[in-house]
Amino acid sequence: MLMNVIAGPDPADSTCLDEPAPDYTAELGKGVNGLRLGLPKEYFIEGLDSQVEQRVREAVHHLEKLGAKVVDISLPHTEHALSTYYLIAPAEASANLARFDGVRYGFRAREINSCSSITAKSRGRVWCGGEAQESSSGPIRSVLDITMPFI
Repeated sequence: MLMNVIAGPDPADSTCLDEPAPDYTAELGKGVNGLRLGLPKEYFIEGLDSQVEQRVREAVHHLEKLGAKVVDISLPHTEHALSTYYLIAPAEASANLARFDGVRYGFRAREINSCSSITAKSRGRVWCGGEAQESSSGPIRSVLDITMPFI
């Protein structure tokens, strides 16, 4: 039910898709009889906590008793998932937060003397509560400052 509340267009987000969301509760109550579920063998590897594996297997057994058909499947590239995540996540964050760079959207600082100072000063004012924070070694940099050059 929470998904129905939070899904759909956000009037405060100019980058979201303006399409109605489906009713995520429509299938509730229909049960799992006849549903086919794939259980990737690569998810049951050395290092998996035995209690976690036990609970997952118990849930799978319960779903089978309710009529679901559980099929063993293989996702052979699972070993690359974490590396892929570490490549995609910063790029995604950078792309989503770039709109608040003070150029196209959001607050824009007035005292600008270079292109790079637009982003630094605008973000510093909004996210740090005034002037960008300073340490004894210079301005404190955020992940956003580090990833921005790659956009």
